[in-house]
Amino acid sequence: MTFTVRALDPFKDTALVHRWVTHPKAAFWLMQDASPEDVEREYAAMAAAEHHEAFIGELSGDPCFLTEHYDPAHVELVGLYEPEPGDIGMHFLVAPTDTPVHGFTRAVITAVMEHLFADPSVRRVVVEPDVRNTAVHALNEAVGFVPDHEIQKPEKKALLSFCTREQFERATAGSTV
Repeated sequence: MTFTVRALDPFKDTALVHRWVTHPKAAFWLMQDASPEDVEREYAAMAAAEHHEAFIGELSGDPCFLTEHYDPAHVELVGLYEPEPGDIGMHFLVAPTDTPVHGFTRAVITAVMEHLFADPSVRRVVVEPDVRNTAVHALNEAVGFVPDHEIQKPEKKALLSFCTREQFERATAGSTV
């Protein structure tokens, strides 16, 4: 599978992203009750922010995932851990579907990580999923993330995990995903 990644347009992509983030399978995205206006406002603010950006991933021109990248020294994790040079934070959400494809979500997280590590200044990816989100913990570990410790964010108890370029390459070496 070959994915392309484009910047999220907070105005053109609102309806699409609203469907994704309010879907029951996106409960850990914490936007279940968001209106389309809430989603537009959230992503317009992100587009204007210096240290946070959002992207839409596509497969054969069809949007299929959302990913956000942020500088954890300035957004999301300020005061919750000691950032290192080359750290980048990441969130990802696969679009809900009625016809799941085995291995698709792993292919998405692999593509997201490849996109991040394509920037030579990125040395380590940081994630902070909800501690209850065991499915994403397993996916994270499959691509090289190592859990560090639990942290308390305002909106959730999270598992802080890190993945260096080398850990990602080792974890995905020979992968056919």
